[in-house]
Amino acid sequence: MTRTIGIIGDFHNSITQSTIADSINHSNRLLGFDTAFTWIDTEQLDSDNYMDILNGFDGIWSAPGGPFNSLDGAINAIRYARENRIPHLGTCAGYQHTIIEYARNVSGFKNAQHAEYSSDLDNQFISKMSCSLKGTKDKVILVKDSIAQRIYNSSEIEGDYFCSYGLNNDFKFVFEHSDFVVSGFDKDNAIRILELRNHPFFIATVFVPQVDSTFEKPNKLITEFVRIVNS
Repeated sequence: MTRTIGIIGDFHNSITQSTIADSINHSNRLLGFDTAFTWIDTEQLDSDNYMDILNGFDGIWSAPGGPFNSLDGAINAIRYARENRIPHLGTCAGYQHTIIEYARNVSGFKNAQHAEYSSDLDNQFISKMSCSLKGTKDKVILVKDSIAQRIYNSSEIEGDYFCSYGLNNDFKFVFEHSDFVVSGFDKDNAIRILELRNHPFFIATVFVPQVDSTFEKPNKLITEFVRIVNS
C-alpha cells in the first residue's frame, strides 16, 4: 500500500521547496518504501471542507515558502494533523505556522499573528528577526532524551537556515510551558526545534533539513518522518 504525504504550501520551486521531493525519495530508497507526495495550495484548505481534502493523506509536511496565499489554509492543515494524530513535519515557514496554530487553537491567543500577514504588534507571535538567518548554517544543541536527540543520535547538529522570521521572545513562555518540548536550541538559547508530546510524530524546525539530504546520506529527521508515515 502506497502512503502519501501532503505537502502544504504554494509551490514556487525555491531550493527549500524543490529539495523536499528529493529528500523523501532519498529516505524512500534507504527504507525500501515508495512514499508518494502531493503539493496542496493553501487556498484550497481555506474552506469548510479542508478536512475532506486532507483525509486521504498519511502524513503532512508544512513547507517553507511563506507568506502563503492563505494563512488560515496553512493553519487548518496543521490543526488537522495535530488533532487527528497524523504525522507532521514543519520546516522554516512550517515551523512558524505551527506556532500560530497552537497559539490560536490551544493556548487561547485567538488573535495570534504572523508579521508577514499582519501589522498587529500586540499579538505578533512570529516577528521579523533582528538578524536574519537567511543563507546561514549554525549549530543546534539537542536536548538529552528528546525525540530529536534520539533520531539524530547526537547532542549537536548543524542546520541550514533560510528564514527572516521567528518566534517573538515575548511569547516564548507559551511554548516553554505547553504540550511542546523545546528539543533544540542555539548557542543563545533560541528555540530551533519543537516537538509535541503524546503524538506519533509532530516536529517543527526553524532550520531546513531537506537541503542537506542526499541519496548517500538521507537526512535522519526526514527519514524518521517517512518511516512513521509508513508505520
